[in-house]
Amino acid sequence: MVMLLMLGLSGCGDNTPDPVYPQAPPPDHLYDQSVINDEHRWTINNAHDPAIIKTDQGYYVYSTDVKTGGELRPGVMVRKSNDLIHWNWVQYALPGIPKEAGAWSSATNLWAPDVIKMGDTYRMYYSASTFGSRRSAIGLQTSQSPEGPWKDEGLVVTTDEHDKLNAIDANPVLDAEGNPWMVYGSFFGGIYITRLDPWTGKLQEPGYGTNIAARDRATEDGAVEGPYIVYNPAFRKYYLFVSYDSLFEDYNVRVARSDSITGPYVDINGHDMADTSYLPQYEIGNKVLGGYRFSEGEGWVAPGHNSVLKDGEDYYMVHHARGETDKSWPYLHVRKILWTADGWPVVSPERYAGEKEQDIPQRLLSGSWERIVMKQEVDGQVEAAPLRLEDGGRATSGTLKGQWTFDGKRTLTLNWSDTSEGTREQLLLLPSWDWELGRQTLVFTGMNNKGISIWGKRISN
Repeated sequence: MVMLLMLGLSGCGDNTPDPVYPQAPPPDHLYDQSVINDEHRWTINNAHDPAIIKTDQGYYVYSTDVKTGGELRPGVMVRKSNDLIHWNWVQYALPGIPKEAGAWSSATNLWAPDVIKMGDTYRMYYSASTFGSRRSAIGLQTSQSPEGPWKDEGLVVTTDEHDKLNAIDANPVLDAEGNPWMVYGSFFGGIYITRLDPWTGKLQEPGYGTNIAARDRATEDGAVEGPYIVYNPAFRKYYLFVSYDSLFEDYNVRVARSDSITGPYVDINGHDMADTSYLPQYEIGNKVLGGYRFSEGEGWVAPGHNSVLKDGEDYYMVHHARGETDKSWPYLHVRKILWTADGWPVVSPERYAGEKEQDIPQRLLSGSWERIVMKQEVDGQVEAAPLRLEDGGRATSGTLKGQWTFDGKRTLTLNWSDTSEGTREQLLLLPSWDWELGRQTLVFTGMNNKGISIWGKRISN
């Protein structure tokens, strides 16, 4: 009798209704050779370095000119969605490479565009360069519509081989008072931020601005690029997202925060993103996203170069990732961002399919899960490990043994008794679509007490 009562304890008094799960999204159709020369069938294919903006006409993504399996056309790719799930091809924004940018950089395609609306004008900042070069330019186009036509406004900033930094990967951003800034830079010399003239969209002051992130390339790979800043008024913080490491192999997304848009940006452990003296440098920045695979289904490698959408009270990360079967195919991913109680962003382990944050009944937690530890030092993919949550609060994962507790709403806490990776994990639950297995499931995302991101997915009751 006592044993029966103990086994049923986790469900006693649990009147929380079953969660509302998202419906099945459109299938991926990965590595489909038949779409190579038909942009209107690309949907999420060939979406590299995606930047997102919400307009009264829908959501638009602008991305780098790439094409798997064929000859690319330069001009900035534009896609549109009404729900962040179904994506349709719109057009190329520009007829090719703007004359001044091409003459300076010798670019054969345009990189990392981003769009911001100022008043009734859309401003598109694009990058022109060649791989491995610092002879680069950030240019400006304007339009009265997110779909164009676009007017060339010339160059905003240029760099040459003798410069320390690299003028690519522009992200125009407004501070909390509505003043425009541009964060940019890549690989060589790190990330910079500078004030923009609100009327022209060009630099307000001469020079390159303030360095807010860098890595020591003399001691390790040292790549840092693809900056994006978002302000969260709930925590009164600016969040700087950047991508680390190799574009094709071990790209991963890091985040740090600041009270000021110009920094300093520090991670959960107090490391400054501009500190090139701290070693090992892979420990700097909260790693919120890297290559991963669950035990079944397609895994992903080199996710990165993200943008962030603030849509009402909801936040989303938009990025590209490469399928593990053939890394030459980059795909568009959208993920829900959740926020920890102390104000750090963490991202869902599953792509967005329409899920909403909601309270979860405790009766759904016991069972078999898979758990991913997004270790900072891991190059490439992180593999999932089995996780078992038992009635009564016992938790096991491989050699780890511990206890789990639940706050009755959305937070699952795992306490491990013996691990150097962190003993306490606070995890936010979310009803989601399991893209690997093609069904509805529960997932969690969060951090441990050392700031390492932890993901999980329920496999069975």
